[in-house]
Amino acid sequence: MAVDIVPMDIKNKSDVPSAIFCWSGGKDSSYCLYKVLQEKLYDVKYLLTTINGQVGRISMHGVREELLDKQTDAIGIPVIKVRVHAGTNEEYEQLMTEALNKAKSEGVTHVIFGDIFLEDLRDYREKNLARVDMQAVFPLWKINTKQLIHDFIQDGFETVTCCINDGYFTPSWVGRKIDVGFVQDLPQHVDPCGENGEYHTFCYAGPLFNKKITFDLGEKVYKPLQVPVDDVCKSPVQTKGFWYCDLIPQ
Repeated sequence: MAVDIVPMDIKNKSDVPSAIFCWSGGKDSSYCLYKVLQEKLYDVKYLLTTINGQVGRISMHGVREELLDKQTDAIGIPVIKVRVHAGTNEEYEQLMTEALNKAKSEGVTHVIFGDIFLEDLRDYREKNLARVDMQAVFPLWKINTKQLIHDFIQDGFETVTCCINDGYFTPSWVGRKIDVGFVQDLPQHVDPCGENGEYHTFCYAGPLFNKKITFDLGEKVYKPLQVPVDDVCKSPVQTKGFWYCDLIPQ
């Protein structure tokens, strides 16, 4: 089944609008969801995550599905998993439409994203949601990324890089914990939150979770790109591929 829902026994907490939260498992998702739940402006009924169906890992981040399950269990919100196989944009949009329409039939009206400042990505999301008559929400929009990463660390979240762009980093950066030292060491042309695709993360502890997720750092794997990123999105650096660190559940 391409789209599946992992159920949990939860109750509707309020009469505020029902929403789905687009969950990547990383720091921006974690901090954004934390803020949304604190403010209680939406009833987050489901998390929504895209899974590479061929390898059973979170798309782009490369994190094992088992660790996603541990995250959602520690958060206490059920997850809708959209499984992609062909990897085409057409497949992705079709499956997402199916998932969103299913949620909409249950009364969900809003979809929440952790994006910060990428205008093209926001436009893309809003146009796709308009087709299914749902509304996009961006709680972190235009917040200074230096402030965001500072607040993320200060509030007690813990995360590790699971994927890095080789146009910005050497392999030593993958599998590294994000702390004050990490931020201080970032190259000058790297956004503090990695909003331009410089790096991706896995969040394993913090006030959003009811327990810490334990794992071991496994093998580092390099995945070259068939089409260079700078040819696709006009990146200021030459990206040839990405380094991944396999995070192994304990």
